[in-house]
Amino acid sequence: MPLLLIVDDEPNIAFSIKECLDLPHLEFITASTARQGIALTREQQPDVVLLDIRLPDLSGLDAFEKIREFDPRLPCILMTAFSRTETAIEAMRRGAFDYLVKPVDVMQLQNVVAKALEVSRLSRKPAVVETDESLTPADHIVGTSAAMHDVYKAIGRIAPQDSTVLILGESGTGKELVARALYHYSQRSRMPFLAINCAALPETLLESELFGHERGAFTGADQRRIGKFEQVSGGTIFLDEIGDMSPATQAKALRLLQEQRFERIGGNITIETDVRIIAATNRDLNELVAEGKFRQDLLYRLNGFTISIPPLRDRSDDIPVLTDHFIRCFNAELGRNITTMTDEARQFLQSHDWPGNVRELESAVRFAMAHAAGNVITADCLPASCQGGSERSPSMSDLEALIQQLLAKNTTGIYERILQEVDRIALTAVMRHTNFNQVQAALLLGLSRMTLRSKLRAVGLLSAKTDTATTLAIDSSEDKVG
Repeated sequence: MPLLLIVDDEPNIAFSIKECLDLPHLEFITASTARQGIALTREQQPDVVLLDIRLPDLSGLDAFEKIREFDPRLPCILMTAFSRTETAIEAMRRGAFDYLVKPVDVMQLQNVVAKALEVSRLSRKPAVVETDESLTPADHIVGTSAAMHDVYKAIGRIAPQDSTVLILGESGTGKELVARALYHYSQRSRMPFLAINCAALPETLLESELFGHERGAFTGADQRRIGKFEQVSGGTIFLDEIGDMSPATQAKALRLLQEQRFERIGGNITIETDVRIIAATNRDLNELVAEGKFRQDLLYRLNGFTISIPPLRDRSDDIPVLTDHFIRCFNAELGRNITTMTDEARQFLQSHDWPGNVRELESAVRFAMAHAAGNVITADCLPASCQGGSERSPSMSDLEALIQQLLAKNTTGIYERILQEVDRIALTAVMRHTNFNQVQAALLLGLSRMTLRSKLRAVGLLSAKTDTATTLAIDSSEDKVG
């Protein structure tokens, strides 16, 4: 369970933060002095630290430096009563995760802490290859096919070399897991790791997120912002969906790759950094180059080392292994004791074409487990899209059959069940159409991403663990179901 350390000498502030972040999956510890906070960091090893700038014994910046010496990957959020304090900005430049201005806005606090918790999880929880499938945790790469062994060999060769890597693969194949494996096997594994989805942010916001900006650089830029390339110096940045990056941002990214130098938006001071770039895309970059939408010189810089992840349909031998892996993972999450799956259900899974790849399979297994009556998954527990082969999709006939079933049993609450089934049919169809991309699906449905995630959870197409990740605008591959 994630652990949050609050370091503030005002007890009412710590109490208010706990109330705002009152989540069942989050534990808290508090300290009233900097030295006590430093000691608790070493003893308890929290996942995130909320650190006040003004403390009775040491400044928050000095405390942050000592915490960073102990664990450079630990996200530290500074809190200050002064909106333009240079101390907080200096802390960001030195690697602090973010800073908040008191009185702290509740929504901002929740969003920043959620981002920090996810960054902490990405940095600390290895995504590695596990040969003993019975012991494989959720974030390990699973697969025993020849195609996946080629991926494992490539990770082993490339990870220690500290060079730029380009990961190619369809949505849902596991590009982020491969990026994290490269990070954990690299020489930078003790430094921060950050994932950014280039498709999830508008052009100006993405450029500011990466490179930062000076005060007055554009409308709304009321103070200096430290970009991630400056903030994560010494660490690794994963740029997912880099094919969606705008031409202007591509030009700045090219210079960064060539020289490890850049300027903030609206600034003229050249900043030096030291970051390893791992990029990924589900698009054909050569085709984008031919269309004039992607810089050829940037592509040359990116693909010095390339790892191609095969789609699930090209490694169908891994479907049974992955299915059993997800059952083990979700048994703990859902409080179930599913022991097996019928041969008919396995055959349906084996014959499905899996346009959403591993994430679609993960969602299908979770859906089936949520609908299983006993400890065995039967074929009728699977999502309708997986039953009867790849051509069958959820339809209104499924809804009509459900209504007749409920009426025959005199079931109450029929209206809510019908609405849930309509959501399931619509969401399944739209998610398949968008190749399980939440950003595109939300646009097509006319829903906010928060509403979409809520509905996906309600119909069993999104796990709680994944949902935590998808709340992050800077996170990458979690914008797809799974």
